[in-house]
Amino acid sequence: MSTSSLGAEPDVKGTKLRILVVSQYFWPENFRINDLVTGLSERGHEITVLTGQPNYPSGQFFEGYGWFKRTRERYHSAEIIRTPLIPRGAGGGIRLAVNYLSFAIFGSLIGPLRSRGTHDVIFVFAPSPILVCLPAIVIKAFNRTPLILWVQDLWPESLSATGSITSPRVLDAVKRMVRYIYRRCDLILAQSMAFLPAIVELDAHQDRVKYFPNSAESFYRPVVLESDAPERIGVPDGFRIVFAGNIGSAQDFPTILAAAEILKKQESIHWIILGEGRLATWVKDEVSRRGLQESVHLLGQHPVESMPRYFQLADVLLVTLKRDPIFSLTIPSKIQSYLACQKPIVAGLDGEGARVVQESGAGFSVPAESPEALASAVMKIYALTETERTDMGRRGRSYFDLHFERSMLTDRLEAWMRSLVAGDKP
Repeated sequence: MSTSSLGAEPDVKGTKLRILVVSQYFWPENFRINDLVTGLSERGHEITVLTGQPNYPSGQFFEGYGWFKRTRERYHSAEIIRTPLIPRGAGGGIRLAVNYLSFAIFGSLIGPLRSRGTHDVIFVFAPSPILVCLPAIVIKAFNRTPLILWVQDLWPESLSATGSITSPRVLDAVKRMVRYIYRRCDLILAQSMAFLPAIVELDAHQDRVKYFPNSAESFYRPVVLESDAPERIGVPDGFRIVFAGNIGSAQDFPTILAAAEILKKQESIHWIILGEGRLATWVKDEVSRRGLQESVHLLGQHPVESMPRYFQLADVLLVTLKRDPIFSLTIPSKIQSYLACQKPIVAGLDGEGARVVQESGAGFSVPAESPEALASAVMKIYALTETERTDMGRRGRSYFDLHFERSMLTDRLEAWMRSLVAGDKP
């Protein structure tokens, strides 16, 4: 592992920074960038966030928001500037493309005008779509401000993996666009070590690409749940497997349901699903069709701050991804949340995510898209004593503190930002 990949341990002392954060998604939508902005603000940095109107995951504008509503507001001490966009609707391919393009276009036109002023550095949070970087590139052209891109999903690989785009010609055009974007960034951060070669391959110089994983919000920690806690409502007694997050194609719910079907006769085992997404209706229908109503429980979406309380009710936490080369490169951000909450993990995925679960000693990992292996892993954890499961959770928390702890990672990011501002190589 090269020093350039990890970055030197930082000297965090220095003047406060004026940081422009560009992200299509931001509070009140639940994304990790919210916590990073909070952490930087707590250190006294002056933060401006250029973002869109909130509409994820419902596909409709949140109450009180709209095309030209609440275009300026504050989140803690950070100033938020919102540009118009076309909401994602039901999340079909064409509607998603329009949603992505609308933020890129409006952000590029309005962003330079509304975010006037001098910033020391631009920081782009880039889950899908990578198009979110285009407004930042325009702003950089006006102000000659150093630009940092934090890559959460690889394009065009993630587009082909999810089936969003299948045309080789279109995927090649996307690859050319990504190369254009990477060449204009002063520093590219990758949430997974396995992303680094793919980013470098698209003409990003190796010295400008570094590993910067996700952390987890500070409220992700072990908690004590009261006997009358509202989170207990709807959660059955027994051995509880808890999944939290997006219910989409990438999360491979066919495998989860097939594993639940295999263990259907184990009446004490319950699968608790917390979240919403494009496949939520399909999952609900499949639960009914397969006769899994007694073992699979869809509890819907809840505030992200309540997740550690639900996790406390779990005997094991579940993470799954489809089998695809791109998904094997990523670390699902829920893994950091799970580790931080000191609970055992069962993972049905390949690659980097599996490595973290296994290396941490926090649980068991099995290959993606293998219901039989997933069911077997659940039974292995089910057969453990409570003390053995508690030890798994503690090992996971120790691993989190060593590799993903929030303050340590923020120190590193600050140092890279200051190096860029000073004109040095990060």
